[in-house]
Amino acid sequence: MTSSNDASGAASGPYQAAGSLRDRTLLISGGSRGIGLAIALRAARDGANVVLLAKTGRPHATLEGTVYTAAEQIEAAGGRALPLVGDVRNDADIAGAVGAAVDRFGGIDVVVNNASAIDLSPTGTVDMKRYDLMQDINVRGTFLLSKLALPALRASDDGHILTLSPPLNLDPKWAGLHLAYTLAKYGMSLTTLGLAEELKADGVNVNSLWPCTLIDTAAIRNMPGGDEIVKGARGPEIMADAAHAVLTGGNALPEDGSRSGNFYTDEQVLAAAGVTDFSPYSLGAPEDRLVPDIFL
Repeated sequence: MTSSNDASGAASGPYQAAGSLRDRTLLISGGSRGIGLAIALRAARDGANVVLLAKTGRPHATLEGTVYTAAEQIEAAGGRALPLVGDVRNDADIAGAVGAAVDRFGGIDVVVNNASAIDLSPTGTVDMKRYDLMQDINVRGTFLLSKLALPALRASDDGHILTLSPPLNLDPKWAGLHLAYTLAKYGMSLTTLGLAEELKADGVNVNSLWPCTLIDTAAIRNMPGGDEIVKGARGPEIMADAAHAVLTGGNALPEDGSRSGNFYTDEQVLAAAGVTDFSPYSLGAPEDRLVPDIFL
């Protein structure tokens, strides 16, 4: 895999940052691996404070890494890490994470709602436990983490909520293919829509970010045929660079200057930041053989 940045923090890929997250504090849900960890490491290379809330405190039989190994990587990349074992479905865990972030680093500047569950089963076969899991993690978890972090975000001089959820595309194709998952992901996107409007006067920006192609994650690899599917995916570094561009402003913002209420795609953000070649983010497949992501 070709990474857009090396472990030392020196830029080695197509994205050239216009701003920095140095000394900013990020609270990331589900950040022990995949896209969440990639975003954390990109921030760490700037010298950011990163609070990770994730369930994996002990090595897992099929999932790589724990919240503690992720924290070690963040420290090695130049950031300061606070690893917290917790579940976004648990109110006390989220409240504790917000409190710990404020106690350790003095506040919270960025919340990244990354934790998410996926099940693409159609309505007739989806297990209702899986339905409830997606609603609890994706929708309720995003809502509650954002809600409890609001006092700290309002106190920041540049508060931001970034949620990994798709544009609200009402083409019935997506709901028809996997209604349960679509409801859960669009619930996250509606949270972005509503909070962006609600927080207009508070100086807190709220946006969503979604990949144009499949991203190599444990969730994809654990799906039936996942090892083959990820051959047409990009690495999570593309989402990390795109998230960095959104969170630091720079030239990745819309021409109208709106920094809130946007539903970005990774390619859109990075193209605005001057990236013209996305092939360094690929896992090896030609650009025309990459698998498009859903909801677009």
